[in-house]
Amino acid sequence: MDLVNVQVNGEWKQFPKGTRMIEALRQAAVDVPHYCYHPKLSSPGNCRMCLVETGMPARPAPGQTEVEKDEHGFAKILWSPRAAIACANTISEGIGIRTESKLVQECRKGVMEFLLINHPLDCPICDQAGECGLQEFSVEHGRGESRFQENKVKKPKNRQIGPRIVLDDERCIMCSRCIRFTSEIADDPVLGFTERGSYTVLTTHPDKELANNYSLNTVDICPVGALTSNDFRFSMRVWFLKDTKTVCTGCARGCNMEIGSRKDVIHRQTPRENNAVNSAWMCDAGRLDFHYVNSEARLTQPTVKEQGTHRAATWTEALARAAAALSAAASPGQIAIIASGRMTNEELFLATRLAAALGGCALDVVPRLGAADNYLVHADKNPNTAGARLLLGAEPGSQLAAIRQGVDRGEITTLIALQENLLGEAGFTPEQLGKLTCFIAGHILANPSAEHAHVVLPLAASAEKRGSLINATGRLQRLNQATTPAGEARSDWEVLRDLILAVSGQNGLYAIEDVFKSMAAAHPAFAGLNLGKIGDLGLPLLETAETIPVLEREKERRAKGIIVG
Repeated sequence: MDLVNVQVNGEWKQFPKGTRMIEALRQAAVDVPHYCYHPKLSSPGNCRMCLVETGMPARPAPGQTEVEKDEHGFAKILWSPRAAIACANTISEGIGIRTESKLVQECRKGVMEFLLINHPLDCPICDQAGECGLQEFSVEHGRGESRFQENKVKKPKNRQIGPRIVLDDERCIMCSRCIRFTSEIADDPVLGFTERGSYTVLTTHPDKELANNYSLNTVDICPVGALTSNDFRFSMRVWFLKDTKTVCTGCARGCNMEIGSRKDVIHRQTPRENNAVNSAWMCDAGRLDFHYVNSEARLTQPTVKEQGTHRAATWTEALARAAAALSAAASPGQIAIIASGRMTNEELFLATRLAAALGGCALDVVPRLGAADNYLVHADKNPNTAGARLLLGAEPGSQLAAIRQGVDRGEITTLIALQENLLGEAGFTPEQLGKLTCFIAGHILANPSAEHAHVVLPLAASAEKRGSLINATGRLQRLNQATTPAGEARSDWEVLRDLILAVSGQNGLYAIEDVFKSMAAAHPAFAGLNLGKIGDLGLPLLETAETIPVLEREKERRAKGIIVG
């Protein structure tokens, strides 16, 4: 890697040749205010907020071979009288950059003054308040007073430009991030500017709307409150939210995200940058897949069936009923466990332990397939198929047909289902479930198969528990708890631990860390690891040949010099 010497605010530093100024300054821990620049998008250089003072190394005068040098031995820098944008210019050997000179400060004040001329005083009602670049930079770099004496230009407000997006045009500062995202990332160029000067507005093309499955990313990258989410709009002030770093469980991609919650209620999910998984993006379906956590359909208390009717029970009673049914089975062949690819590695490991404690009964995971796209959405809708394959030592779904046949023939009389509606992808029928002597169902939501269960156990949602998952590319990632389980719901690993204790007397697992330790001892792939070592961005665990389309396209754009991030 070729390194070049650059003077940054009087100090000489080294950066890779060809680095854009704004990225070099970021590497030097120097913040440069900006609006239009985004490391994953092209740089139009239209906001002018990232202006810096630059200088070139002096050249020898005619007839001379030496140039004047500074105390560090570098050529003296000749400073330009004009500021340059840091987002679109690259560094070269011996140049100088100043970010706090009088020239730069006056430029920033001028830019802020123009941006605020027609901007409405919407801060008290704007969803962007608390994370608004215009607010922050106006305090740090603005004049502190307005010299504008004319009437503000009025632009459209509260315009629905897509099923999930609302546009307030008068807040727009024309950074064009949203336009570039829809064109460069989502391949859906439906946004553009119309009119000129103070009357410029952002709008959709005629007879078009912003409706693609990645539309909410435009809300994330909008530096002001021009684009807002229908789902989050007027829901909660961001400074009240507790942000929890975790991963999406909507498919096998495992996009990194943050859950914003308050008082055990999830208000939004936003993407978290991970250049090995999802870049800086996330699909709309994944980020909106959280309302079920606080829905009325949540199972919040164990129930047992008596005379064809479910009644509420304590965990002690429900687990005792389940354990008695398991112990009453004449042989391991009469019991089967159907687990889920939604379960964490720790939970799947304990499912194998329960199967072993029951004498080696059948155990399988329900596969779940759907549509994929050429960006982030994966066809595998289970977030932990790779973990299930590793821990069970078999392909998910390989024993389902045999288990269904065993139930049909009366050979399997006791069935445990965890996180699965067996009348869905598992392929069971109500008649088959009706043949079971004991059906134990653990799930997050009330569902048709739970109606046939003799014991129903309420389980925690992914946002309510901890653990680890392995995504489609073999990356081990950490699931973190954002909210407490609803009602009396428990994590799957706690339920499995208690069932193992009830049927075998084995115990010793008091925390999720203990489960991971036991799993690491049993499976070499996890050797030397723990939940802490996984880190916020995860780590590669398994070798797969799979690539991530959005990252491959990003590599191509970086190779062409379109982006640098």
